[in-house]
Amino acid sequence: MVQQHFIIKNAQGFHMRPATNFATAMAAHPCSVTIRFNGKEVNGKSPMLIMAACIKVGSEIDVVCDGVGENEALAAAAGMIENGFGE
Repeated sequence: MVQQHFIIKNAQGFHMRPATNFATAMAAHPCSVTIRFNGKEVNGKSPMLIMAACIKVGSEIDVVCDGVGENEALAAAAGMIENGFGE
């Protein structure tokens, strides 16, 4: 299991486009991907659950990857989040 702490930078947070792109990118990895936010755990491969978590700009989250390819999945997640989802 690997995890990393992030602060969401993009102005709109995890709205529909970044949530969908993130979930799609994470689905390419066989490991589990969980977003921990506000005391909740959200499946990082489900765009609907990510959007339902209401993760806004400035929110602090932890991304946890567990299983085969966990390091690669976390690196991909980090790249997307740190880049502000390209926004």
